[in-house]
Amino acid sequence: MSGEVGHAAGQGTLQGSLGELISDADLAGNSSPPYLYPDYVATRLRAPRRPLVILPHTLSELTGPAFGEDAVGELDHDLTRQHDEEPIGQRIVVSGRLLDVDGRPIRDQLVEIWQANAAGRYVHEVDRHPAPLDPNFTGAGRCLTDSDGRYRFVTVKPGSYPWQNHDNAWRPAHIHFSVFGRAFTDRLVTQMYFPDDPLFDHDPIFQSVRDPEARRRMISTFELGLTEPNWAHGYAFDIVVGGAAATPLEH
Repeated sequence: MSGEVGHAAGQGTLQGSLGELISDADLAGNSSPPYLYPDYVATRLRAPRRPLVILPHTLSELTGPAFGEDAVGELDHDLTRQHDEEPIGQRIVVSGRLLDVDGRPIRDQLVEIWQANAAGRYVHEVDRHPAPLDPNFTGAGRCLTDSDGRYRFVTVKPGSYPWQNHDNAWRPAHIHFSVFGRAFTDRLVTQMYFPDDPLFDHDPIFQSVRDPEARRRMISTFELGLTEPNWAHGYAFDIVVGGAAATPLEH
């Protein structure tokens, strides 16, 4: 499972065979992955085969989404307190800032996450691999950024899980993020990884982001300042919407 999402219109063109994707984003130095990355088998079927049609932006796309505090529940940010008991797994705090291309905080914006449980299992009907479900963990949360563009989640560290992309394929542990920028056209869906995962070199989704610096921006950092004594490890993960330093998109 990868929580797949497409790119913004106009980023790439498929010419000829599957191995001949020419990405306008790559030519422009964009760090997001191409529509087609043959080692990521699912992209062979869903990559566009004709030039994309760029649609004009209307006021609906150019104005920012508005989410009031009543749109987010009191415990939506804390995935360990959404059920009668605590989930199994290593408790972690994940926090960072949502920033625009100029480094300015994007305040009062919705940040959503979803993830596998500590055993690497999603609460989803198509996830049937033999790992236990946790009745006290649903794996989804959301919050609004504060005046400094900061968000904060409490959850458990997700486990790795197998997928059917190739022989003995395993996804690195990760958390999916969905964020809005200053307009609907700035929406970004990405994945946050954990430091020093041995599966990085074997994962075609991670490797489809070919710029090493861009891949680094998808990896959180362990932060002792976010770590809470006797309670939870802390990981920092800033998200940049737009520009050359943008956090890469997820396929």
